[in-house]
Amino acid sequence: MTDLADLLADLAAEGAALDALVAGLPDDDWARPTPAVPWTIAHQIAHLAWTDAQAERAAVDPDGFAAEAKRFHELGSRFVDEAAEAGASEPPRDLLARWRAARSGLAVALAALPDGVKMPWFGPPMKPTTMATSRLMETWAHGQDVADALGVRRKPTSRLKAVAFLGVRTFGYAFTVRGLDAPAVGLRAELRAPDGSLWVLGPDDTDQVVRGSAEDFCLLVTRRRHPDDLDLTAQGSVAAEWLTLAQAFAGPPGEDRRPDGP
Repeated sequence: MTDLADLLADLAAEGAALDALVAGLPDDDWARPTPAVPWTIAHQIAHLAWTDAQAERAAVDPDGFAAEAKRFHELGSRFVDEAAEAGASEPPRDLLARWRAARSGLAVALAALPDGVKMPWFGPPMKPTTMATSRLMETWAHGQDVADALGVRRKPTSRLKAVAFLGVRTFGYAFTVRGLDAPAVGLRAELRAPDGSLWVLGPDDTDQVVRGSAEDFCLLVTRRRHPDDLDLTAQGSVAAEWLTLAQAFAGPPGEDRRPDGP
């Protein structure tokens, strides 16, 4: 949807925004629960640190990464939880330093990859632009969990466009990850951007359309809010069903968020 340099700049800005939320926290506040039960703020940052480090390794050491991916596929979601739990047990200052190093290293590694190359990942191989978009989405999503834990209302930015783009791109995946057939039609999103402009994402030749707030669309596709709490409307039966299934991230969908809350 855009070039790698722009995506990396947005990824850095999103990481810095979340960093600013946690950098000044007293150590005890890192143990605050987030809506992603049973993860705390520390678990959220530990997960980002681990995933950024894995992405960097995939970029610079594909063979070494393959061994880690094999273990991941053997353990499934337990692998992610174990990594988050181990990181959450670190002193917050050390954990924050590790996340800063991981996201910096990843940016350098992605920028150095040749055009058109695909890097291995736990799912299908990814182009550097796709990896940067995915990391931006996840950083924003886990940042939302941290913000909710702290009672902070974040100001939406134009960086949401990459998250929304990924939400549209994963339209079919949201069905197949639940064992359903992917729709034969595409999805178009017509979204009100933070600056009041209109973002139109997806094919023009579809009658399945979602309209509303870009921020709410991103909260939907990252499964950070219940659909009933969002300013979104669906045109078409498939789009309406997708509102209950939307998921821009890989892996199991996890627990649904309750209505009237994070």
